[in-house]
Amino acid sequence: MKIHEYQAKALLARFGIPVPRGEVAFTPDEARAAAGRLGGRVVVKAQIHAGGRGKGGGVRVVAGPDEAAQAAGGMLGSLLVTPQTGPAGRTVGRLLIEEALDIASELYLGLLIDRESERLAVIASAAGGMEIEEVAVATPDRIHRQAVSGSGLQAFQARELAFRLGLTGSVALKAAGVMVAAERAFRDLDASLVEINPLVVTGDGAVQALDAKVTLDDSAYFRHAGHAELRDPAEEDPLEVEASQHGLNYIRLDGTIGCMVNGAGLAMATMDIIKLAGGEPANFLDVGGGASAGQIRQAFRMLLSDSRVKAVLINIFGGILRCDVLAEGVIAAVRELDVRLPVVVRLEGTNVEEGRAVLLGSGFDFTTAGTMDEAATHAVALAAG
Repeated sequence: MKIHEYQAKALLARFGIPVPRGEVAFTPDEARAAAGRLGGRVVVKAQIHAGGRGKGGGVRVVAGPDEAAQAAGGMLGSLLVTPQTGPAGRTVGRLLIEEALDIASELYLGLLIDRESERLAVIASAAGGMEIEEVAVATPDRIHRQAVSGSGLQAFQARELAFRLGLTGSVALKAAGVMVAAERAFRDLDASLVEINPLVVTGDGAVQALDAKVTLDDSAYFRHAGHAELRDPAEEDPLEVEASQHGLNYIRLDGTIGCMVNGAGLAMATMDIIKLAGGEPANFLDVGGGASAGQIRQAFRMLLSDSRVKAVLINIFGGILRCDVLAEGVIAAVRELDVRLPVVVRLEGTNVEEGRAVLLGSGFDFTTAGTMDEAATHAVALAAG
């Protein structure tokens, strides 16, 4: 689950990471009041779940309360397009009003799981304020990594990273302290990403998180009272929000073959085999091991709401979910929703023969397949046709 910058900073501050003073605002009047409380020059920052806001006009430095209100009036409700939002952009619904800092230099700090080493990786660079992907391509020698063991990031490792960034003296020690705190926050918050870009050194030698991006593992909600309230459904794909309300796991992709599968591993394998057959999946959709007829109907609704879908591939391994029950649910959904798209069904597992018989006797023109290869080949051909 992605959260907004102001929320991420509030979480990181609990671990001792210095952040600028700031307040969230939902109206121009709230922005004016916040700027008045902060005093002096302030920064008005659009809060959306995407980077590159400055490039799209979503970050403005203003002189005081009236200018803050004016800037807020122009941003709130507007469509902000950045390199990460794509041309569709995001509607700005809230702002962060924050004190302006005297910035001497900008650094990059990021923490994420390195899947190759299966360990937490701390990534730092003196090229802060830039897209880290661009730095990796243009000047990879400016990116420094530190793998973290189960005992956590040690102080000497953080100091070494700070020295490699060219920091010295008290500034190096402060930056190292931020690194250690960020690693602790990553673990304690059950995060999948903690990124501070830029981590700035101010004119008086302070080190502060000028921006922050935190992604939380929503499977760990039960360990963190309040994390669920940080969610902003307006920033998520409406279909993904709808899916979560029905106990379905859905992620929209860019292809033409709608997938309905039970089990995340099987869903990933199904998408892979579609690509191997020359097609492109339109989504990841896991209906779970014990999907009900209502969930199957809802899954079909979601697939049909995507105008790019030209064929549907249902790939079910019946364990908890019996194949005959699944087949009856599919038939009911196709009849109720008047599905006109070609539907390919591959069933295996409990009561598979009964399930196939139910499909064949339904009167609908389903395409059945005995293997995943066969199902993917049929789906790709039907979507192309």
